[in-house]
Amino acid sequence: MARRPVNCDPVNIDQYGRTVATCSVGGTDLGKWLVLSGLALDWPQYSKGRYAGVPREAERAGRGFWKGSYVEPWLYRACIRSSGKPSSCSDDANAPS
Repeated sequence: MARRPVNCDPVNIDQYGRTVATCSVGGTDLGKWLVLSGLALDWPQYSKGRYAGVPREAERAGRGFWKGSYVEPWLYRACIRSSGKPSSCSDDANAPS
């Protein structure tokens, strides 16, 4: 961002009352940049398909967390809520031996 102004356009309010916004610097969508860099996940519930295909590009390039393994946070939380144990809800539980 190099000390350039960040512009954010509110899109929605989430269930917790937080503002969901699209932010950019110099015309570059920061959300897309973060997903493309493997530093964030696309959450389609909020992006409404805006970043469709971007995570696969980051995965193919092995960027950011795509270098390792992980479980999407919403899937991990759902597993825990359904009485799963952390060890069985993690990606390590599904990793090949």
